Amino acid sequence: MIRVLFVGDVFGPPGRRVLSARLPELRRGVDFAVVNMENSAGGFGIHREGAEGAMKAGADCLTLGNHAWHHRDIYSLVNQEDRFPIVRPLNYADPGTPGVGWRTFEVRGADGSQERLTVVNLLGRVFMEAVANPFRAIDELLERPDLGNVFVDFHAEATSEKQALAWHLDGRVAAVIGTHTHVPTADTRILPGGTAYQTDAGFTGPHDSIIGSDQDGPIQRFLTERPHRFGVAEGRAELNGVVVGMEWNRAVSIQRLRFVEGEEQVTFGPTLTL
Repeated sequence: MIRVLFVGDVFGPPGRRVLSARLPELRRGVDFAVVNMENSAGGFGIHREGAEGAMKAGADCLTLGNHAWHHRDIYSLVNQEDRFPIVRPLNYADPGTPGVGWRTFEVRGADGSQERLTVVNLLGRVFMEAVANPFRAIDELLERPDLGNVFVDFHAEATSEKQALAWHLDGRVAAVIGTHTHVPTADTRILPGGTAYQTDAGFTGPHDSIIGSDQDGPIQRFLTERPHRFGVAEGRAELNGVVVGMEWNRAVSIQRLRFVEGEEQVTFGPTLTL
């Protein structure tokens, strides 16, 4: 069995700060760490500073989302596979899209077992920009025989789309964990076929904020119905994620975790087992 840590959307400098502070400790208790860096560069995309910081802190794989191409750094980062094992969304229609939408790793568990792990990043389409069908894209990928345990980071807005994908993949992947909305959900579970699921892992960024932004911009936009600048909020940060135990492409356990700066320790939710 292997234990995989997944850390939800890292948002701006506060998110990078709490990730650097807490990931080394969390990494010691798991066998592999996946970090979604979709918003790590000032709230939009990834840059070299963020990628280097995450890898130094203990990340093994970095996933992205709908802001994947916001910073030009991404074009050089995806070409340095040994230093930056980045997985961008799989379901871009253009076959010439830089980077890859999945990566396979050999992971050794604490019990000495060797497991293959494939990390996949998908984009949703409901209330999002147009991309290829994520259901068809993952179906095609799963025709490959050598993927091992499959972990899916589904970066999507609609809860219904996330749930639908999880049920569609139940028994065919080890985990489907949602990202993008920045709010952790309380529906952590293992589906009947053995797929671990949570609609959204939550985010890693400013705690006293509106999904990462300072409060004034979003409030003024709702009040005035006019565009307003959204800045990254300051102050204490939080970290959210899940830990999934898996073997033979089935989830053995899943557990939520949460940390807020100023609190003494990471809070773990109940461990759910198959």
